[in-house]
Order: sequence, then C-alpha cells, then structure tokens
Amino acid sequence: MLEELQLVLSAVPASADRNEYASAIIDDNYAAKQTVSTRRHTNQRLGELYALDPAVALFRVLRRLWEQDASARPLLALLSSLARDPLFAATVEAIVPLDPGAEFLREPMRAAIRALAGDRLNDSTLDKVVRNAASSWTQSGHLEGRALKRRRRVNATPASVVFALYLAYKIGFRGMDLFSSGWVATLDCSAALAQKLALEAKRFGLIDIRMAADVVEISFDRLEQPL
Repeated sequence: MLEELQLVLSAVPASADRNEYASAIIDDNYAAKQTVSTRRHTNQRLGELYALDPAVALFRVLRRLWEQDASARPLLALLSSLARDPLFAATVEAIVPLDPGAEFLREPMRAAIRALAGDRLNDSTLDKVVRNAASSWTQSGHLEGRALKRRRRVNATPASVVFALYLAYKIGFRGMDLFSSGWVATLDCSAALAQKLALEAKRFGLIDIRMAADVVEISFDRLEQPL
C-alpha cells in the first residue's frame, strides 16, 4: 500500500481529519483506483495500516516524519504497518534475520502467519496474505527480485530511527534498550548506529534526547503535537 499512501498524503493536507481522508480516497480518488469498491477497500486498508487520523498519535508522528524525509518513507510505512497489523508483524521473523543475498522462502513466512492465525485462514487466504506481505517487504527495500526474491540490506535514516524508537518507547522500552529493540533491528540498524542517527534527529529538531553513559532521556513531544 506504499504507493497509495504516497498518493494520498501528497494530496491531502496534514490538518485533514479521518473523514476528509476517506472522502479524498473514495470521492476524489486520490489513490487512483478504478472502481468505487476498490476505493472503499483502499480507504479501509490504509486506515488499518496507517490510521489516517490526526487523533491517533502514531499517525501524527508518521505524518511529521513523512514530510521531514522522503527517503525514509518506505521504512516509515513499513514500521506503521508492523505496529498496526498483527499478521504482518508475524512475518518479521521470516525476513529480518536473513543474511543479505539469502533467498526468501515463502514457507517460513507461511508457517509464522499460520502459527498466529490458526485455523482462521484457509489455504487460499493464507497464500494471499503471504503474497501481500512479501510485496510489502519488497516495497520497503528488504527484498528484491520478482519470482525469486532475495534479502537486501536497507539503510536507516534519522527519521526512520526516530519512528522505531517511538514505537519501542510506546511498548515499554527505556534507556539503552531502546536502541536494541526489534523495531530498530527491522531497519538493519545496529544500536551504535541508532544512537548516532538519534543524535542527528535531535539536531534536525525532531526529538529531544540526552545520553550519558547508560542513561537515556528522550522525548517525542515535538512529534506528537496536534497537526
């Protein structure tokens, strides 16, 4: 859904509410879909993955970082999807641990989703979820290729690291543990590099952060303010 998200966010002002986003997608067709039914589905799915609602703090943070760094957008979209879609989050273990150049195999991803979903998904639906997930990981840059996909390393940026730190903070990570969370690992980013990029983000005015020895004080208030 990366392309659709980019189209919508480029056309809709940051001050828009959820109803205005829905109207932009369904009535104005800013996501460039051919039928009303696909427009409605797109609106629903974009809402599920990214909220598209300034009343949701995660979306306010996403939208601000989105405008700050265009190169980070694929990773920002990925992190939001992982935070909001449990089935997609289950696929992390089938992608992130792979070495660069390693072949992507669908069966481990299929097994990870099945372990979470149980019997709620029939085989055809499960296969569709796997295809969509593989497509999302390709859009984020973690996979490359068409029929045969291989793992590639992505490049973290200050904006993407800030979003990873924000998501880790919201689920209870504190101190130096913030820099070694699974969110940061998803960016193919070491703890040392994450610290460096976080300090760059501070210079850009994205966050407030102080680090001394093992003590980390961090605030995301600038990003969570109303749009």
